[in-house]
Amino acid sequence: MRAVTVHSYGSPDRAEITDAPVPVPGPGEVRIRNRALAVHPADTAVRSGLVAALLGAPPFRLGWDAAGTVDAVGEGVTAFAAGEEVIGLSHWFATRNGTHADYAVLPADQLAPAPAGVPATTAAALPLNGLTALQAVERTGLDAGGTLVVTGAAGNLGHLTTQLALARGLRVLAVAGPRDEAELTALGAEFVARGETAVDTLRALAPDGADAVIDTAGLSAPLLAAVRDGGLFVAVRPPAAPDAERGIEVAVHDVRPDGPALAGLAKQVEDGRLTVRVGSVHPLEEVAAAHARLEAGGTRGAVVLEL
Repeated sequence: MRAVTVHSYGSPDRAEITDAPVPVPGPGEVRIRNRALAVHPADTAVRSGLVAALLGAPPFRLGWDAAGTVDAVGEGVTAFAAGEEVIGLSHWFATRNGTHADYAVLPADQLAPAPAGVPATTAAALPLNGLTALQAVERTGLDAGGTLVVTGAAGNLGHLTTQLALARGLRVLAVAGPRDEAELTALGAEFVARGETAVDTLRALAPDGADAVIDTAGLSAPLLAAVRDGGLFVAVRPPAAPDAERGIEVAVHDVRPDGPALAGLAKQVEDGRLTVRVGSVHPLEEVAAAHARLEAGGTRGAVVLEL
């Protein structure tokens, strides 16, 4: 089978298509014939060598998300059968089980039925960002009426975070670029232009400070000024976690694969209650172009590989 492999760190062309054996599902596992795969900043960070100090030397197979058709099941699997459309998440840093290949094998409890009526290219963009957003919002512990700041609110992760927070009844102050104001306010968020005046604007909107921040943009320490004493700062990019002050709890969120929670997200997408945006689609053979597109920045939707 084809697999996206990094043999040496560097530019996007270091993400290469290589031959690999088709994996065999073990007990409790499912083999997926992939139809689409999202490319994430975590993939480009591995390929470029940005996190080389944590990983050591390649080779590595990339990929977190899977979206495709069940091809085979291991012993004891009853929740899924061959031919079913599924999505799933592999925690790459924990397992190094990269999904960017024609086939991927994942534990059955990390899978969910794919949202019906949704292209595989859209479904593929849900697992990592959707579960990260859901778990981060849940981590705040805020009830309806609580005030939450979301940075990078127009990005793939921030957009899902904003939607899920609003659905929970939270007041969302969404920090993003000016071109995203109309979309974010249409969702029901209060728009805050990113930049040097963002914290001042946040304090004007929430004079006592927001209850929590989910920092998907990595703005870090300056944002603490927008959080009330004893509030919560959730960092989804570990290097951007600031030192705590004024009793503010700083939490570094690490996503957890969760099949049932992913199924709930997929149902929301299926019902039109949650929007997943796709910015560009590339054939698997053009994985280097997909990496380059993501690293160029400015995407307002997921970069997806199609098989």
